[in-house]
Amino acid sequence: MADRRHGTTGPATTSEVDRLTWDPRALSGSRHDAVLFTDVDLSDLEARGASFNACTFRGIRFNASTHIDAAFTNCTFAGCNFFDATFTECKMVGSLFDRCTFDLVTIEGGDWSLVGLRGADLRKASLHGVRLREADLTGARFEGGKVRDTDLSGAWMHGASFHGADLRGSDLSALDPLQCDVADALIDVEQAMVIAAALGLRFG
Repeated sequence: MADRRHGTTGPATTSEVDRLTWDPRALSGSRHDAVLFTDVDLSDLEARGASFNACTFRGIRFNASTHIDAAFTNCTFAGCNFFDATFTECKMVGSLFDRCTFDLVTIEGGDWSLVGLRGADLRKASLHGVRLREADLTGARFEGGKVRDTDLSGAWMHGASFHGADLRGSDLSALDPLQCDVADALIDVEQAMVIAAALGLRFG
């Protein structure tokens, strides 16, 4: 299991549900605290306003599911599949993702600050208008992906790859171009000035 930023451990769960004891069709508007979810299939579901706090999701299938205005705060996702999932204006603050797959995932808006995505493969992901402040993106892979208008301030990006990624409009103030692969990345003029300043260059 990957560690959270600053070495903190995940919260303990106090109850457990699986596919035999929980009906995911009742997901919209539901609230769950410190629950361990195992072997639950959320594929193709659409849910609004669901709230999960300090929950653990183990081996859950989120394939092609849609989540709107949901909250997954301080949660742990272990070995989950997010293929073609969509998260719109969701709150993921403090959550940790370990050994998860994100092919074709779409994230529109929302607050993903302090999340742990160390080593995550986000090459086919699309992020737009997301708040990723102080997120752990160490070694994450965004090659060819879209990270548009996203707040990456204070994020850990050592060893991350943005090769060929579309980064236009995103806050790159925490990006060290000597510690990340940014070759062929698409940026705007203002971002170019930020990166140049990080390299110690001056404008005449």
